[in-house]
Amino acid sequence: MLAAAFVIAVTAMIKEVLGWLMNQEPWLMFAAPFAGILCAVVLLHLVAQGKAVQRVSGSKAPPRRFTAWLRFPASAVRADLTADVVRHAGREESFPWRLAPIRAAAIVCTVGLGAPMGTESPAAHLGVAAGSAIGGRPGWLRSLARPAGLGGGAAGVAALMGLPLVGLVFMLELGRRKQAALSLPRILAAGSGALVGWGFSVAFDLDFIRLVVPAIAPGDLVKALATAALVGALSGAVGSVTGTAIYQARSWSAGPRTKLIAGSAVLLGSFLAISMLATPAAAIGPGGGTISWAEATTASVWVILVVALLRCVATTAAVAAGGVGGLFVPLLAIGDLCGRSLAPMLGVSGDLGAAAGAAGAIAGGYRQPLTAITMVLTVGGPAPSRLTCVVAALVATGTGVLTAYRLDRYVLHRKAGTPTAH
Repeated sequence: MLAAAFVIAVTAMIKEVLGWLMNQEPWLMFAAPFAGILCAVVLLHLVAQGKAVQRVSGSKAPPRRFTAWLRFPASAVRADLTADVVRHAGREESFPWRLAPIRAAAIVCTVGLGAPMGTESPAAHLGVAAGSAIGGRPGWLRSLARPAGLGGGAAGVAALMGLPLVGLVFMLELGRRKQAALSLPRILAAGSGALVGWGFSVAFDLDFIRLVVPAIAPGDLVKALATAALVGALSGAVGSVTGTAIYQARSWSAGPRTKLIAGSAVLLGSFLAISMLATPAAAIGPGGGTISWAEATTASVWVILVVALLRCVATTAAVAAGGVGGLFVPLLAIGDLCGRSLAPMLGVSGDLGAAAGAAGAIAGGYRQPLTAITMVLTVGGPAPSRLTCVVAALVATGTGVLTAYRLDRYVLHRKAGTPTAH
């Protein structure tokens, strides 16, 4: 309950600020994200003296064997706000919960003022922090820190998404990156937290993240398989490239000032390009404005796809500049655009292409295939549409793993000064 209330309060504040910003003049909409990122950098590096900065988990290169890489080595954990959640999976009582207030302030500045980052990993991070804070209390409450931390994270994600199974699976699947056991106590802790978070969502009629529900079935088996294969492959590959780029941005060893200037320059160029191709509202925020534009636009397939790629660049630039937020929601928007760009060619509805693309981007880019599958099975829509999205997520998982593996091998060879093996 504490975690859900904390996450809801922070997310509601972000939504209110972002809603106000979306109704302002374009110049203010463009200026606000840079002010937000600057505030986040000042909070983390000056006020907190760098102690609250999230860094890349693991310093070793991914294993050379592809089969070993499939198990998601520590060095492949993308360092967004879930890095601490992964690092302390299975020992949540040691989670750095005292840093949560300063990180919450940085999240509100970054996401609330329109940077292209999301709120799901902040929900997990702040939820785990709220639960594990019990470990800092004396007496018998200390023994509840581990299950409370896990349950708090699930409660935060479930309250944000409005889907209890997504909160449960998200936290358990994330913990597997640190080889945290799928034991009955962990399942019960995450499950009870997810139910509480979902209860808050229902009781207060929350609507934080809008998920596309495909209303029209694909029509026949050939269209369903073609949609799953092509949309899954495209969204998985694009999401995987974005994840790798963000990992490299996090690994950049430059100082905060250099990162802020370089990242902001790239972010500004992305904003201007997206506003020219789409609308200013499509350029800022986690991605809701982008999806709204895509639903109403008559632009060509190539324009939609270019906007998706520019959103990839914008999110990577925001991370490089020092922004604090999640990657799940931006990847949902990127996958949505990838799917919509292929829908006319495949002869399916835009919503089905969007839902399949969103699931594919999460499975291939965020490396959360079980979460993606759970999301599409529980969000609604005709059964054939859900199954199409499930297959798209599976295709995206394979495409995303292969793409990220080849990119990591390429980067490793470049750093070693040796030619890339073919």
